[in-house]
Amino acid sequence: MSNNEEVTSVTNGASNGHTQSKELSAVTIRFAGDSGDGMQLTGSQFTNTTAIFGNDVGTLPDFPAEIRAPVGTTYGVSGFQLQFSSNDIFTPGDEVDVLVAMNPAALKVNIKDLKKGGVVIVNSDSFDNKGLQLAGYTVNPLEDETLDDYEVHSIPITKTTLEVLKELHLSQKAAVKCKNFFALGLMYWLYERSMEGTLNWIDSKFSKDPLIAEANKRALRAGYNFGETSEIFSARYQVRAAKLPSGTYRSISGNEALALGLVSASVKSGLKLLLATYPITPASDILHYLSKYKNFGIITFQAEDEIASVTAAIGASFAGGLGVTSTSGPGVALKTEAIGLAVMTELPLLIINVQRGGPSTGLPTKTEQADLMQAIYGRNGECPVAVIAPATPSDCFYMAYEAVRIATQFMTPVMYLSDGFLANGSEPWKVITSDSLPELKVNFRTETEGFFPYLRDENLARPWAVPGTPGLEHRIGGLEKQNITGNVNYDPDNHEAMVKIRAQKIKNIQNIIPKLEVHGEQEGELLVLGWGSTYGPIVAACENTKAKGKKVSYAHLRYLNPMPANIGEVVRKFKKVLIPEMNLGQLSKIIRAEFLVDAISMNKVQGLPFKAKEIEQKITEILG
Repeated sequence: MSNNEEVTSVTNGASNGHTQSKELSAVTIRFAGDSGDGMQLTGSQFTNTTAIFGNDVGTLPDFPAEIRAPVGTTYGVSGFQLQFSSNDIFTPGDEVDVLVAMNPAALKVNIKDLKKGGVVIVNSDSFDNKGLQLAGYTVNPLEDETLDDYEVHSIPITKTTLEVLKELHLSQKAAVKCKNFFALGLMYWLYERSMEGTLNWIDSKFSKDPLIAEANKRALRAGYNFGETSEIFSARYQVRAAKLPSGTYRSISGNEALALGLVSASVKSGLKLLLATYPITPASDILHYLSKYKNFGIITFQAEDEIASVTAAIGASFAGGLGVTSTSGPGVALKTEAIGLAVMTELPLLIINVQRGGPSTGLPTKTEQADLMQAIYGRNGECPVAVIAPATPSDCFYMAYEAVRIATQFMTPVMYLSDGFLANGSEPWKVITSDSLPELKVNFRTETEGFFPYLRDENLARPWAVPGTPGLEHRIGGLEKQNITGNVNYDPDNHEAMVKIRAQKIKNIQNIIPKLEVHGEQEGELLVLGWGSTYGPIVAACENTKAKGKKVSYAHLRYLNPMPANIGEVVRKFKKVLIPEMNLGQLSKIIRAEFLVDAISMNKVQGLPFKAKEIEQKITEILG
């Protein structure tokens, strides 16, 4: 049942008197179906329930790129994978233990990831001639040897759901939509989870449509009761709560954590926050989340395009607010000129890039890390900005807060590099209080005496003077400025001096960011160096390898421009440096160029995150 070791067989005679109850340390489940089957909702509800139970959880939502691909085809398959455990985990799981396939296409797309001996639960009602043809099957896989290596449970989920709901006299279409709750109820029974949280969620979500609420609740209970009474499963499974530090936890996605981090930074700094954005996958959720916090003074603005959104955000910062704009790689390309304007005007600005597969429209719903070079170098002229990257979904909160600290302290744009894996993935997050966050002190210039708009402080940051402040009138714009006075200036020496000042200002950020921390031996044979969402697979791979007696260390970069001050010292202490990236080696190129280290590049550009076992195999190959 699990790719993790089964711990104990607990009891005979569970609730129905015939089914064993077994204890596992971890389980990986994937819900898969057509994009209209509610698989994301099903996975999210199971995630929330198991997080409330106290398990550690990692998730991987996987959306089709098309808004509505042809029903029943492999192009329209939507999946949601989660791993939950009684121990600390760092990934959504490598191999799937249980696959819930709502139609033949979902089975065909996902069966390759199911471990041998794993469980397949299929909706047998969808395996008719039409469904098989749409999925490209010439023979019904439920009737040949295709699934011989697996434990298959063929269940008439659609028909059973319709039978349960017939007294409600719903339309056929509305009743069929409830079948995902039947599947969810069955999984709750199989893993001994309470339905209470989901029942409450249904009441809240469908409060204006009590008939639909009742239908979904009946389908959920029917799935649970089917597991209880059908006796087709030989066992139920327990995954005990993880031993996490005490506190209040909630499940949180990367985009939601980012939004909360921005709200917290706005409140702590006293700055009004404007998110000016243009919708784009996978960044659109940020607008949705932030729009809920008007009570904290958050202003959200959906502009007519990417250029309008970033320039509106710059305007907000010029006016003394906190300007934020969110997008993905193609949107950053369109914002590029305006980012240069923010560099020249030396105003704080947050540019959130939730990376996806590119170039151009590319793989809109898939993850990638191929915008690192774009973030650091992708503008005309010498145009440095700070670049940071969260490592986990919950880290998105802290790095958003950190982005505001850097932007306001150094009067600079900050590029925040998340990606689709982090943005949509979830994990438990220990809720914190405002008091536990560091202060964010912002000093607006108010003294008129000695004021010059490009006077520098110890960080080389210029003063932030709000327009309309008497005596502090000044001019900004894209033209080069004279150092200190801020007057438009074309003098060659002044331009070179200003270019160097802007570069040194970004370099000075090293003075306030933490040094790079190495986990494991501080020097030796192999260091695995990562950034962004590769954190989880790298940690899991290194810990697995160390448990087998191999000597490997790892470090993770959350600050990419500038990098921590000790990065050169760290990488030179190891004979070999392995850098796994979801691109063709962008960080590897930078590390080689900056520190003359022969970094080993490990690349994956499939729109999917690394699996821990892929990195583990590479480590073993290097160490022998």
